[in-house]
Amino acid sequence: MRPEILNPLFAETTALKGVGPALARPLERLGLERAVDIAFHLPTGWIDRFPRDELDMADAGRVIAITLTATDYKAGATRRGPMRVHATDAKGNYVSLVYFGGNSGWVRKLLPLGEQRRVSGKLEMYGQELQIVHPDYVVPLDEAEEHPEREAIYPLSEGITSRRIAALAEQAIGRAPDLPEWIEPSVKAQHGWPDWLDALKKIHADPSDAKARERLAYDEIFANQLALLLVRGEARSKRGRPLTGDGRLRDRLDLPYAPTGAQARTIAEIEGDLAQQRPMLRLLQGDVGSGKTLVAAMALLMAAEAGAQGALLAPTEILARQHYETLSRMLAGIGVNLAILTGRDKGRVREGVLMGLADGSIDILIGTHAIFQEGVNYKDLGLVVVDEQHRFGVAQRMMLQAKAERPPHLLVMTATPIPRTLTLAQYGEMDVSRLDEMPPGRQPIETRVVSEERMDEVVDGLARHLSGGGQAYWVCPLVEESAKSDLAAAEDRAAVLAKRFGDRVGLVHGRMKGPAKDAVMEQFASGKLGVLVATTVIEVGVDVPNATLIVIEHADRFGLAQLHQLRGRVGRGSGKSICLLLRGNALSETSRARLALMRETNDGFRIAEEDLRLRGAGELLGTRQSGEMEFRLATPDSMSALLPAANQDARLLIERDGGLKGERGAAARIALYLFERDAAVGLLRSG
Repeated sequence: MRPEILNPLFAETTALKGVGPALARPLERLGLERAVDIAFHLPTGWIDRFPRDELDMADAGRVIAITLTATDYKAGATRRGPMRVHATDAKGNYVSLVYFGGNSGWVRKLLPLGEQRRVSGKLEMYGQELQIVHPDYVVPLDEAEEHPEREAIYPLSEGITSRRIAALAEQAIGRAPDLPEWIEPSVKAQHGWPDWLDALKKIHADPSDAKARERLAYDEIFANQLALLLVRGEARSKRGRPLTGDGRLRDRLDLPYAPTGAQARTIAEIEGDLAQQRPMLRLLQGDVGSGKTLVAAMALLMAAEAGAQGALLAPTEILARQHYETLSRMLAGIGVNLAILTGRDKGRVREGVLMGLADGSIDILIGTHAIFQEGVNYKDLGLVVVDEQHRFGVAQRMMLQAKAERPPHLLVMTATPIPRTLTLAQYGEMDVSRLDEMPPGRQPIETRVVSEERMDEVVDGLARHLSGGGQAYWVCPLVEESAKSDLAAAEDRAAVLAKRFGDRVGLVHGRMKGPAKDAVMEQFASGKLGVLVATTVIEVGVDVPNATLIVIEHADRFGLAQLHQLRGRVGRGSGKSICLLLRGNALSETSRARLALMRETNDGFRIAEEDLRLRGAGELLGTRQSGEMEFRLATPDSMSALLPAANQDARLLIERDGGLKGERGAAARIALYLFERDAAVGLLRSG
């Protein structure tokens, strides 16, 4: 249960004064549904309003605040033309206040002739004259104090202003209690950090306050590290079941090539883990095509040799079926019984699988979340392999472990290379293996950057590729801040290509229902379709060896990690593969650096580290998709800087300060609830 002291902060936004259904909608679009969300919606910048007694051309380009008196009005030549208000400062210097939109009555009321008003806005030169277009505010002198010289700028959505969010943040913080200190005193003193509540007040009042921002980021990272350590401690304290395979099934495998050094090393690490009574908790990072499936197959065979069952969990139905086909081929004839279970399997098929699991005749089960639903019972589940780990948060990892009498061993895999600092942030409770070599026969993908102006040449190249029997992906752009959606862009592109290539063009997008999407993917995989136009739904794991060309439109809008994932859809067969990155003309420095790096290297680990460096704040490597490990206060930069100290501080709390039992532990427990890492608290019998 959440400590009562936090309840006012976790109230819905409608509990704040002035928030009705109309304002709740734009807040919801920003993910702000409770008072705590607004308190943690930190400003990203600020405007300094320089107070001035008189107008000065040297201030052109600055936002100023000054007392002015309106002297006359000049209405626009047409009804929609701009309305100009001529005004003077205390010394008689002139400025024009310009309003567009034609509502002159409102402007006259705002600036009555001969009366002083405090005005703030950006001062500009217009020819030889000074002007302010649409001043930010115009108020009577007695209200001027309500407008501070430094004003916070917040991330916004349509229908809400920074000033409105600032007012709501003030209310939300008013609901926040003064909490006991959870940071180790020497750490806090060394950094000169304010108390938690002070830091929250300061950052909203003055977004440039680096100490306040750092303190809040540290709190969130600390709560995260503590949660992971508690999960790890709990998992480690449970007695699992040692699984020692005798090699009889693995020896029958007929592999086309010897495992790489990295694969052999990882398989040995897993074998060592499985032999322990303590359940394995291992994260396997491997770049696209580095051979994670073979490692997973070996681990599942070890479990089967030891007389236990194994389960492989995939995030989507397409991937589950793909794994089932791959493993069925790989393990054919060696004497293991494989089955698949997804949400789509109903009736007799499902019943048959459930019976096989319960009586132990199924050795390995592959499927989606369906394999851990109520009613799915295993005779003896010994190992769980989770593919594409970032889709499953800590809570799901716990749910899996509740499925067996003794907690099963857990191997989680991701094809998203994760920078080392973030590995600790997201998977601090796990041991980590990395597949950093490519199996023989994998060709590096040639990456070219092409201007969108050469679209006709690109389509001609696609025609040549198709006539030679090849297949291609065409990824449509992320559409930002426009009326057009990503889906509309994909539909338009598919229509244009269909005019040229007819029914050889298919389309998949995120809003399609599973079966419809699978049907199109199936047609592409079987070669009936030559071009698959897609939004980024094809990002993870889809395997069509004959597709050796991928075109990514507006590549400059994608992050590096995402571009690398998309590029990994090709290069899966023995043929030479090409990735074309189509770019717009107005490239930012960061976009240019990203595209240059993509052209230069196929190394996902190097790309991940660079992505972290180039991106600064922002969404990391799709971790937001899990809905679990969201960081609201910590940016990647602060993560790199503060994570080692937070990890050490959390260890100290558990090892020296009595965990959650002592005085600091009680404060840390509140922090876990405040930063919503409390799933870990439920694990603790000391509760």
